[in-house]
Amino acid sequence: MTINHNGSAAGLAVEAKNMNVYYGSFRAVKDISLKIERNSITALIGPSGCGKSTVLRSFNRMNDLVPSARVEGEILFQGNNIYAENVDPVEVRRRIGMVFQKPNPFPKSIYENVAWGARINGFKGNMDELVEQSLHHAALWDEVKDKLDQSGLSLSGGQQQRLCIARTIAVKPEIILMDEPASALDPIATLRIEDLIRELKKEYTILIVTHNMQQAARASDYTAFFNMDSDRAGYLVEFSETDEIFTNPKHELTEQYITGRFG
Repeated sequence: MTINHNGSAAGLAVEAKNMNVYYGSFRAVKDISLKIERNSITALIGPSGCGKSTVLRSFNRMNDLVPSARVEGEILFQGNNIYAENVDPVEVRRRIGMVFQKPNPFPKSIYENVAWGARINGFKGNMDELVEQSLHHAALWDEVKDKLDQSGLSLSGGQQQRLCIARTIAVKPEIILMDEPASALDPIATLRIEDLIRELKKEYTILIVTHNMQQAARASDYTAFFNMDSDRAGYLVEFSETDEIFTNPKHELTEQYITGRFG
């Protein structure tokens, strides 16, 4: 079954309900319930090992690629549980794209890096227009328009990450997941990525894992703070608008983390 376009609850892009993720017998995250608003940026923060990236990858079934992983509970997207047996995970990953921590352009030309995903998904339109539009949306067109036939690997780290974002945009997702997309970049490139993320939320819903508290405060509309219990299972401590989390957190643990007292 393909995912329909009927929509879920008004204003929601995706919702996790009572989600648990296991790697073998180890429960990596427990009882996660999270509602993500459309056209918003949600930052997932918390100490290393608390399950942020596991939660992020659950939203487009990337954890399926880990043989020992299994998910209990639901993630609702367009009114469907993406973990239902009759849902195609490849379709899920087309509609909910992913940008990884380290830029991973293909060893192909800049043009082919952007065109590749659209081509394998059966795109029948004008590929030149799609590539240009995607590079514009990724704030990269002006820098590469005269060297589209050069290798994507020839670009700087920040340019490579924006190329990967263009590649994600080209398949027309509705949600973009970003796993620490600026952690390998210098401060200038990091700010460019943050500016780009804010621009992209006009058309996309974005979830971003970050260890950078300043980045979460600057770039996101909502923040989810995760911690781990005594069994090392990640759980959601607090979720609210970012301004609220950083100025008036409800939980002492949240305040301790964002002020650097642990983590």
